[in-house]
Amino acid sequence: MRVDVRKTAKLFIGGAFVRSESGRTFTHDQDGEIANIALASRKDARDAVSAARAALSAWSGKTAYNRGQILYRLAEMIESRRSSFDAPAKEIDAAIDDIVWYAGWCDKIEQYLSTKNPVAGPHFNVSAPEPTGVVAVVAPAEPGLVGLVSAIIPALCGGNTVVAVAARAHPMLAVSFAEAVATCDLTAGALNILTGDDEMLALQLARHMDVNAISVWTEDDRLRTLVKEHAAENVKRVDAPPQLLSRDRHRGGPRSPWRIAAFMEIKTVWHPAGM
Repeated sequence: MRVDVRKTAKLFIGGAFVRSESGRTFTHDQDGEIANIALASRKDARDAVSAARAALSAWSGKTAYNRGQILYRLAEMIESRRSSFDAPAKEIDAAIDDIVWYAGWCDKIEQYLSTKNPVAGPHFNVSAPEPTGVVAVVAPAEPGLVGLVSAIIPALCGGNTVVAVAARAHPMLAVSFAEAVATCDLTAGALNILTGDDEMLALQLARHMDVNAISVWTEDDRLRTLVKEHAAENVKRVDAPPQLLSRDRHRGGPRSPWRIAAFMEIKTVWHPAGM
């Protein structure tokens, strides 16, 4: 009698699927079957940040149009792998639609945020957006797939690299999403996905000196407060969306280019007139 080959749920770090450096796992009930999920350690979080930092110049250095095409390819991959996602059909549809919508903004956000500023004197003063850098994302528990997508994709659109902490309630959705990411030509290390103790990982990333911003999509006010306190020690930007995720519409709040702008810095330069 043939024994089924069961999936080994791993972490996604640096474009590769790896086991936790500790070798530890936690159990998750997946449709009545118990699955063993990689339990990311603090060392895994540090490795993910290192991978994101190493990938930053390559990912942010791509043209905005190219980044949009790669994210559109991610939507295509999710569409073709729908059966691997344990989520309602309309939630998968919403996740795909969100990725396509944000992909279209990749080569438009700079025009949206750039300005020529009026100044006194013979100078041009121009402001334009740049990526913040390495962004940590703490995904919401609900809705599982769309919450993950809504938290991650805007940061990638702006040229940032991401270390995402998946909700402990939906680890297999995060693994399936990582498998789609691995086939969409995204720069290795541009997106890293960790599963495990989301509170411990969130606080580890909030303290990490090489993380430039952290986005906390949680309804747990205690965790939001702790993240802000830990981030304040290294003057890290904290993005804590006040609008809770819309469960009835199966997607993470209204789409907005300001979700992309939340992970961008505005650089202002002066040029003498006539040069």
